[in-house]
Amino acid sequence: MKTIQGIRIKDANEVDILRKAGRILSSIVVELQGSLTSGITTKDIDLKAEELIRRHKVVSAFKGYRGFPGSACISVNEGVVHGVPGNRIVKDGDIVSLDLGIVYEGYYSDTAVTVAIGDISPEVRRLLEVAQASLLRGIEQARAANKLSDISFAVQSFVEMHGFSVVRDFVGHGIGRALHEEPEIPNYGRAGQGPVLAEGMVFAIEPMVNMGSHRTKVLDDGWTVVTQDGKPSAHFEHTIAITSNGPEILTSSF
Repeated sequence: MKTIQGIRIKDANEVDILRKAGRILSSIVVELQGSLTSGITTKDIDLKAEELIRRHKVVSAFKGYRGFPGSACISVNEGVVHGVPGNRIVKDGDIVSLDLGIVYEGYYSDTAVTVAIGDISPEVRRLLEVAQASLLRGIEQARAANKLSDISFAVQSFVEMHGFSVVRDFVGHGIGRALHEEPEIPNYGRAGQGPVLAEGMVFAIEPMVNMGSHRTKVLDDGWTVVTQDGKPSAHFEHTIAITSNGPEILTSSF
């Protein structure tokens, strides 16, 4: 197993497996997005995710992970990440963050998208647009010879330029044979810091962007993270590989 600065380097065969895993996960997310409608519960969404994962003959990366009860993390409005599926009813005007992971041939893939239900306010729509664009800004910096914090700086500077804030308490990560590998990838920081990036590194980059303060809190279920001020949050994530031609998005459903 080759590592550089503690970060696992994947060979061409491993990247190909991860590429296939990403395609499967993307298909699942597209179908799941299409099933979202006003009036369903977050548990309904999770059951649909479970059905799709089973249909694609892969395994949920999340169910049972450190005791997590769902196949998907489903966070609504002020929910940031790790939302436990339950009885909360999704309504017109809500935003729903879907965070899913699968295991395919022993390798993990991870992605997240925030979806609008019906008509949402222009301000919330802008939150989603900025959060999604910040992910792409971060991915653009995932190139050999760049530094890890170049990703972080690109996300933070773009988000804050548009008047929003990035969550500090939760970060992106390496991914491959395990759901969470080295390194941690914060969505904030100065450019030019940390390990030098290299071809064969595979990351899950995932900005979590808040309309108000960056501060969060964990609910009594021990999992669901929400904004402290109760304002909306958006979450977008892709699994990407660093290649000789630059970053390759392996979970390109959006």
